[in-house]
Amino acid sequence: MPAVLAVLTAGLMAFHRAVPNSVGRLGSLLESFLAWLGLVVVVLLVLALLRRSATALMALLLLLLLPAAAWTHLFGGLLLPGVEPGPHDLVVVQHNVSDVNTDPAGTARALAEAEPDLIALEELVPPALAVYEKTFAANYPYHAIQGTVGLWSKHPLTGARLVDIKPRGITETWSRGLRTVAHTPHGDIAVYVAHLPSVRIRASGLASSRRDESAGLLGKAIAAEKLKTALLLGDLNGTVDDRGLAPLTSRMTTAEQGFAFSFPAAFPLARIDQVMACSATVGHIRTLPATRSDHLPVIARITLR
Repeated sequence: MPAVLAVLTAGLMAFHRAVPNSVGRLGSLLESFLAWLGLVVVVLLVLALLRRSATALMALLLLLLLPAAAWTHLFGGLLLPGVEPGPHDLVVVQHNVSDVNTDPAGTARALAEAEPDLIALEELVPPALAVYEKTFAANYPYHAIQGTVGLWSKHPLTGARLVDIKPRGITETWSRGLRTVAHTPHGDIAVYVAHLPSVRIRASGLASSRRDESAGLLGKAIAAEKLKTALLLGDLNGTVDDRGLAPLTSRMTTAEQGFAFSFPAAFPLARIDQVMACSATVGHIRTLPATRSDHLPVIARITLR
């Protein structure tokens, strides 16, 4: 049985795209937790060490190389140390601050202490929005707000507008996407901030149709972007391996180093808070200390080309 599990685990990691999404979006569900399949290797290794037969032990250890190699191919690069920041780098923070955050001022101060160039927030609601505006004002004089998403910047922002990513079937007010231009010392950059619909794990599988539709709308908006360099900061309610985010990940680069699992804050299992870029490189990404949100903030370095 351990040998069968080793081969099956390796196959799932190497050929996860072959798992169909037609029933219960099982492919997306697998890809949401793909990195955790590495734990199967650890469990199987313990079982191998408990076996008394030297021949069986060696055979199982050889089989364990299959899932270990597959995991390393997919995620090994994320473990590499980041390089030192360069002169053409920007630092960005992304955080879903939670609409029931009881300490917005403390959250704002904690994010500002990291001294990023840009801070993107989701689930902004009154009167907390006024608190964020007041707390950020001294160090981040420029900001743009659309609905429940916002961006604060050390650099001037112009042309802020709504990006319509509302899925069909939502009739209430729903504004979760913005686009603005940050005028940095290294040139103008289009910055998108987005909060895609939530997904749910149910007995029937992964309920992600609205998230996937919203990702498609956002992907079209980014595909039509006129500026060469663009950034996307947001709670995308999906990992970069999840094929539901393919309209975005097929067009933009994602973090080269760091796992930065951001949700849930109490026991992070996945990074659903993302930083992506066009014509730029997202270097090391990591989490910041917890705030009063159910998400952890993530901070990333962007190297401009």
